[in-house]
Amino acid sequence: MNNPPEVTIYTDGACSGNPGPGGWGVYMHYKEHEKKFHGSEKNTTNNRMEIMAAIKGIEALKGTCKVKIFTDSIYLKKGITEWIYNWIRNNWRGSDKKMVKNVDLWQNLYDVMQKHEIEWHWVKGHANNKGNAIADELACFGRDEAKG
Repeated sequence: MNNPPEVTIYTDGACSGNPGPGGWGVYMHYKEHEKKFHGSEKNTTNNRMEIMAAIKGIEALKGTCKVKIFTDSIYLKKGITEWIYNWIRNNWRGSDKKMVKNVDLWQNLYDVMQKHEIEWHWVKGHANNKGNAIADELACFGRDEAKG
């Protein structure tokens, strides 16, 4: 049995206003290969862009992979590693019995993760972490595109 490829993904989201024009960025590398990409939405929130970056990074994987995802979003990290299990158990409702914010993206993220082995890591934003700085630059580029 072959070991799956080990891929590292850095993700970030950016928004001007909250809500407002937003962007997401992904920087991924596998051995000597690297890929950088971004996207945007005209009217969104920073949290939506953080989740979207993770979705897009995972969707870009070819085949089943062992993945380390680095994010500077505590919301994304805790949401996908801690809170999501109660949300699923409670039919995507929070402790206040209201529908979870960004439920569409959380459901999508949970679905795209299933065929991969993923480790989630939090990194401090704007702290000279090369991968995070690249993802941030890409997210800001997406945000600026959304501004028009």
